[in-house]
Amino acid sequence: MENFDLQSHLDAIYETFPEATHQPIIGITANYSGEDATLRDKYYTQVVEAGGTPIIIPPVNDQNVIINTLEQIDGLLLSGGGDYNPLWAGEEPQPQLRGINSTRDLPELLITQLAFNRQIPILGICRGIQTLAMVLGGHVEQHLQEKKKEVPAKNGRGASKSNATIETIPLIKHSQEANREEPSHSVSIEKGSILNKIYKKEKIFVNSFHHQAVDNPGNRFKVTALSPDGVIEAIESSEHKPIMGVQWHPEWLGSDGNKLFKWLVDQANNFHVAKRLHKRILTLDTHCDTPMFFSQDINFNHRDPRILVDLQKMTEGHQDATIMVAYLPQPKLGESFSSKVSFKVDGPLAYADLIFDKIENIVKQNSQYVSLARTAADLYEDKRKGRKSIMFGIENGLALEHDIQNIKHFAQRGVVYITLCHNGDNDICDSAKGCNTNDGLSQFGEKVIKEMNDCGIMVDLSHANEKSFYDAIEASRLPIVCSHSSCRALCDHPRNLTDDQMRKLARSGGVAHITLYNGFLKEKGEASIIDAIAHLEHAINIMGIDHVGLGTDFDGDGGVRGIANSSELINFTLQLLRRKYSERDIQKIWGGNWLRIMTKVQNAKK
Repeated sequence: MENFDLQSHLDAIYETFPEATHQPIIGITANYSGEDATLRDKYYTQVVEAGGTPIIIPPVNDQNVIINTLEQIDGLLLSGGGDYNPLWAGEEPQPQLRGINSTRDLPELLITQLAFNRQIPILGICRGIQTLAMVLGGHVEQHLQEKKKEVPAKNGRGASKSNATIETIPLIKHSQEANREEPSHSVSIEKGSILNKIYKKEKIFVNSFHHQAVDNPGNRFKVTALSPDGVIEAIESSEHKPIMGVQWHPEWLGSDGNKLFKWLVDQANNFHVAKRLHKRILTLDTHCDTPMFFSQDINFNHRDPRILVDLQKMTEGHQDATIMVAYLPQPKLGESFSSKVSFKVDGPLAYADLIFDKIENIVKQNSQYVSLARTAADLYEDKRKGRKSIMFGIENGLALEHDIQNIKHFAQRGVVYITLCHNGDNDICDSAKGCNTNDGLSQFGEKVIKEMNDCGIMVDLSHANEKSFYDAIEASRLPIVCSHSSCRALCDHPRNLTDDQMRKLARSGGVAHITLYNGFLKEKGEASIIDAIAHLEHAINIMGIDHVGLGTDFDGDGGVRGIANSSELINFTLQLLRRKYSERDIQKIWGGNWLRIMTKVQNAKK
């Protein structure tokens, strides 16, 4: 019999402390019907059964409501429903179009894009898979059409395109009239896909209530399930992100359908753990080239599509700090420096100062949200106050203009490191892409390193050739760094570090930060976040956990699939958590190792 004594229910809750264990918060988009926001109970009961806490997201087109909702949830469930207005896809309506929902369309499109930008795990169901495609570069058929496929001729001698035939595949019934709990057709599942890992099968039976479907998933997704007539039944992220859409309705399929909800809840829990971790540790990217775009009047306080690092993207990716460099291109013989840069300046030193002036102006205009930092203490103070941090670096010692005194000048400006060279030999040392002009470190270069040690500026040997690298380690009385370099053992490029270089670097107390430039991670094809992790783990195997980190090279052609800009940096943490790295080790990778060296160098200045 029902117990109507409220106090006894409260007493049962208060018998334990804490009152409840944490469960990831799953936001479920509601439908809209007449005057009511509606949702089938199967959606939220399946979330509860999977171990999540459901909240219903009403179709409200209000920026503050949407953003604040996204701040609270750990996963997003896009529920089923009617057709989208085809005008959102730039199309006119076909005769077979059914009921559209103007109240629901815009809020759901917005929340999906903004959730994607924040790396929130997403599961789309029926209309939900179509939402993912519409928002993220795919296409939805307004009404299912018969599929055609190329069939090789059966002549016993092997087929060729010239003798193949085109065969029409009849559509199966995709809008079933049976009970919703009753599977009505099969789907074939791609081997190695998320679905394949969830169901451990290559064929399952599903229900079906739709007359539209995704016909092109776009570049961000790959197809992972098809019905017998070739209609796309499931897609998942091609960027190693926890995003998946299915065309059927698993909420009606009991424990079999609950497997998908359990997947979403598990991914949401991982995301929750990563978010909490980022609140506790400092996340520092040690090489960012965004100043290269200053001539385009970028908007650092907007989500500017021209750049990979801005306040919006740093916030979305839970990134605390970045080292922005003044990059100085190395002129070839017969070229002038002024011909290589976008601003009219007297020379390299003036150009570096101009870049730092512009960064200072950005910080001044956004002082409530971002600050300049010079020390580790500055970085931690900014984090406590909820501000992002920018530090200064120089890429190419050409900025010194062959004058040792300019090292002190840059130290006074707050420069934390100078990359001795870039893609060409200079008066300090030889480049990995140079001509061995100095046979390694020059005599002037030895003086530069001594003065950098004395002034508290880190020596950065990314871009240097091997002879320059070994010479510089011998010349420096303090540990050196490689702000953005990867592993030659995994990608044979002269810009990458050999195992011997990494061992030498670790023995001298230095650090090497893996970079995200495609050509330094993979010799052929497109690199991804998985390749970046492979380079990191190789560096850890060679040097140990105390000598590694991440220097993205964002806006200097850095960025790979799965970690393409600052908004995606939390994906790096998710990969580390998946591999069971401890919080202490992740803190070291995310800047702790670098700050140890930086503090040592700054404290040793004379």
